[in-house]
Amino acid sequence: MKHMTTRVLAPAFLAATLFAAPAMADKADDTMRVAMAEEILNLDYNYTTKREYIILAQMTDTTLFDLDPRTQEYKPAVATGYAFVDDKTLDITLRDDVKFHDGSVLSAEDVAYTYNWIIREDSESNASGTIGRWLDNAEVTGPNTVRFHLKSVYPLVLRDMAQRIMLRKAGTYDEGGTVDRDAMAQELIGTGPYKVKSFEPGQELVLERFDDYFGEAPAIQTIVVRNLPDIGTQQAELMSGGIDWMFKVPLDLAESLGATPMASHLSGPDLRVAFVVLDAAGYTDADGPLTKVKVRQAINHALNKADMAKFLIGGSAEPIHTACHPAQFGCDQSVQDYPYDPEAAKALLAEAGYPDGFELELWAYRDKAVAEAVSADLSAVGIKVNLRYVKLESLNQARASQDIPAYIGTWGSGGTADTAAIARIHFSMDTDRNLSGDQALADEVLAAEQTNDQDERAEIYSSALSTIADQAYWAPLFTYSANYLVSPELEFPLDPDGLPRLQNASWK
Repeated sequence: MKHMTTRVLAPAFLAATLFAAPAMADKADDTMRVAMAEEILNLDYNYTTKREYIILAQMTDTTLFDLDPRTQEYKPAVATGYAFVDDKTLDITLRDDVKFHDGSVLSAEDVAYTYNWIIREDSESNASGTIGRWLDNAEVTGPNTVRFHLKSVYPLVLRDMAQRIMLRKAGTYDEGGTVDRDAMAQELIGTGPYKVKSFEPGQELVLERFDDYFGEAPAIQTIVVRNLPDIGTQQAELMSGGIDWMFKVPLDLAESLGATPMASHLSGPDLRVAFVVLDAAGYTDADGPLTKVKVRQAINHALNKADMAKFLIGGSAEPIHTACHPAQFGCDQSVQDYPYDPEAAKALLAEAGYPDGFELELWAYRDKAVAEAVSADLSAVGIKVNLRYVKLESLNQARASQDIPAYIGTWGSGGTADTAAIARIHFSMDTDRNLSGDQALADEVLAAEQTNDQDERAEIYSSALSTIADQAYWAPLFTYSANYLVSPELEFPLDPDGLPRLQNASWK
């Protein structure tokens, strides 16, 4: 059965349509107003993780390198060049004209301090897990040069430098010997194209173009970010001209409002994928159904991924059969696929000793329609699903306690088109996301990060992904499509990695 949704226009839309003329956004004050549902509480991306914070950091901060979302090539940013002295020693040369928002000039000492702070045990930075895997220390070697000493061979150093570490002034987090991890949380001093003009946590952030930015100046002078948790409120604000941009828009709403003169619907690719993780290791039940490979294969056959992608996500969403995004390096598409086949699923369940199915507790935290579709498909082959739709925090806590037999997860890989960005976090043995219990698989995944030979890395990932597919540790679902509603007066380019870059917006 196809999983279809019905287009229903929110009451705010109906009211505006019936009783008001379209109120187009006014670009006269050169201010773009955007809406975000998630509360913005901390402006320092070195201490946050959510996509909303990534979007903001790209405006307020800069990194050593930029990753071109179209070519996946690393380009100079604060760094002008690099050279590997050997496999574990990297020299970086810096620009001499990079200014912080307070007017001070960035130095090699600032760069070394930032990286050394991140890996300090008392920093407790959200980035420390990423950088701490490979960085031993950063050393100032000249007025505009820094040497990075690596713990081991690591092929993703430039990626991490381009995407994870926001540069800070020396002493930012421990001035006078006192540790202050919130030093940049509200009064951020960055080096990006926009500086913070005002910030009311959980309510509004006002960014103003930084005239001394070393790179290309953004087209729009001011960006106001408003926290509007309700999608209906965002919709009404867009129609009245209160905001010019909203994202994570449900497909039906995006198509409905985008068909009017009040807004433009933009849809583009996204590196985020959805999947069902299965407790193959038996953490919740040592002899349970999910420990049997035929049961896990049956679950894969039971899911109508194509209809979920088409009718619940839409746009460029596509079904997948790998534990990665097809656009990512190393994401081998020749691994075992399990086509939608309910009868094959029932047969496998019978062979596994469950001709009448079994009870399954399935957790989910987003895209309720998808969770319900997965539940319906599994129920259709005899698996009696108890759907637990919870907040992400609750799911994370239960997963950390190994109390989840199966859950629907998503992963955006931080916009990185490399299988490494999804493999380690889900299949190494030091993550609670790994429910496979497969040590050999974990070793293989880590091995792909211990060589700079791209052909060798591709072979390793191909082998690891084959194991995941053959053992059906996951039930991959689909890629996402990014849906936006924007003012008809706004030009907002979409990038292939699905990451919104507000700094690239302009007025028509």
